[in-house]
Amino acid sequence: MIEFKKVGKIYPNGVEALKDIVLTIEQGEFIAIIGLSGAGKSTLLRTINRMHEVTSGELYVNGVNTRELKGKELRSFRRGIGMIFQSFNLVNKTTVLKNVLTSRVADMSWWKALLGLYSKEDKLIALEALDQVNILEKAYTRADQLSGGQQQRVALARTIAQQPLIILADEPVASLDPITATQVMNDFKKINKSSNITVIANMHHVDMALKYADRIIGIKDGLTVYDGPSENVTQAVLKEVYGRELTDQELMGE
Repeated sequence: MIEFKKVGKIYPNGVEALKDIVLTIEQGEFIAIIGLSGAGKSTLLRTINRMHEVTSGELYVNGVNTRELKGKELRSFRRGIGMIFQSFNLVNKTTVLKNVLTSRVADMSWWKALLGLYSKEDKLIALEALDQVNILEKAYTRADQLSGGQQQRVALARTIAQQPLIILADEPVASLDPITATQVMNDFKKINKSSNITVIANMHHVDMALKYADRIIGIKDGLTVYDGPSENVTQAVLKEVYGRELTDQELMGE
């Protein structure tokens, strides 16, 4: 469970990105966060794993007050939260399998990590993760030889191999074509349902947010202006979130 208790975030330049956010997210939910650029979507996402520090309020993850975590405790906490970015963040000149194996480094001794001495168990976990996103046949291919959609699948496999309870995805399909984006979102949904992993994704494509997420959170000017089931999202809700009704092209992120 993730609990935002009147969470606020003010950046050093004075920008108030989040204002008294109150949210409860249950384990296993698939949530999409929608809103205009600069509304606070990425900030909200990144406060969960402490990539951004909260300025006010409290944020609890599975009963732990994240603001109190330091050092080793914070590093251990972050291992339970996977993060996926729009830009994939792969090491292009090494194999897909080695990219996925990097998620296992945190549980290794420093010298084994330095030499890349992964255990048989780690390799099996990585290969199984690749199989879950239907890209096992690319295990020994260099990452830079893959398409964008394949690279995002590798990034998802890397996160799965981390064995997290929560996956945070920051615009995971914004740079992909519609067909590839659908394939990647299918993988997110499958992992969410089969492993009961909480998925929280910032979504540029409103139509995909409504199709794949169980719950939509609309953010405007650092405030939550909508929080409810995806099937209840109407043009009136979107007008509240975006300031106007959206055209079909805008719903598709065009």
